[in-house]
Amino acid sequence: MSRKRRKGGAGKAIAVTAVVVAAAGAAAAALGFDPRSFFAPEDAEATQETPATAEVVQQTLTETVTSSGDLGFGDVIGLDCLLNGTFTSLPKAGDVIERGDALFSVDDRPVTLLYGDLPAYRSLTPGTEGADVEQFEENLAKLGYDGFTVDDEYTDATADAVEEWQDDLGLTETGMVDLGQIAYAPSEVRVDTVGVELGDPAQPGSPVLDYTGLDKVVTVEVDLEDQELVTVGEAVQITLPDGTEATGVIADSETLVSEEDTQSGTESTTYLEVTVAADDPAVFDGLDQAAVDVGFAGETAEDVLTVPVEALLGLGGGGYGLEIATGDTTEIIAVDTGLFADGSVEVSGEGLEAGMAVVVPS
Repeated sequence: MSRKRRKGGAGKAIAVTAVVVAAAGAAAAALGFDPRSFFAPEDAEATQETPATAEVVQQTLTETVTSSGDLGFGDVIGLDCLLNGTFTSLPKAGDVIERGDALFSVDDRPVTLLYGDLPAYRSLTPGTEGADVEQFEENLAKLGYDGFTVDDEYTDATADAVEEWQDDLGLTETGMVDLGQIAYAPSEVRVDTVGVELGDPAQPGSPVLDYTGLDKVVTVEVDLEDQELVTVGEAVQITLPDGTEATGVIADSETLVSEEDTQSGTESTTYLEVTVAADDPAVFDGLDQAAVDVGFAGETAEDVLTVPVEALLGLGGGGYGLEIATGDTTEIIAVDTGLFADGSVEVSGEGLEAGMAVVVPS
């Protein structure tokens, strides 16, 4: 078997919304801009009498870094034939094949799918020992055959069970498993493409089909400079093309290298291919291949004072301020800003406390 990948076109466009907000705020500060200065005097007086306010909240802020990924079935695995003969049965693209089912047939002999991480690399006969024997016997037992012990020894009892299995498959009852008669995958597979036709000659090493897993996943390409965002097992936010949001988890991450021919030669780029699985796979129902946004957890500021970003005022002398509302009066105080995230901003300043009311645009 060989592993293949489909290169996505939208994987590296990472955006941090908070950075854009911060830049806008900095521009406002440089200009000494106060949005309320546009009000007419009588409007400003009315606004001061009953200002809209928000509370200063003490909380943990987490920046979200968004990257576009591709929805699909994940890695595409190639399956080669190990037998000589003629292809006499083949699956169709989209077929789901489970343990004990035929992947394809050569000379009317089925090549059977079994589950496991080890590849089939030799014939199995009485006296053979090893981890591959135990893996095969586990499958034989799962298929309902018994009378043998599941261990790393291929015994005469194993051969008897194999003869029964071969009889059920319509094969000659040899009690031996020939190389090429079985193929392993971690679980059931979905046929992606079939590269041969009925009647084509089969020979060892000839490609037959490509397959994937059954669950749809999102594949994202992340630059190495952003690798701190990627930790397998960490939660992420998924946004579908129609705006629907769902939660997910980083299921896998692999370092890959892409090469591109340029006028000056071949340029290599190293990046992370990140696989994201949805907590509820049903959120992808009805979607085929599509662009999906993934929000990774970035920088975090723990137990800090925060206000809505729109509460910030650009001060004439530079920097930021907040308009604190106390009863019928307000007072502008200077503050330092920290992390921007999810529409809030970390703030600190002399006398600033959680629970205070800050004026926001109404």
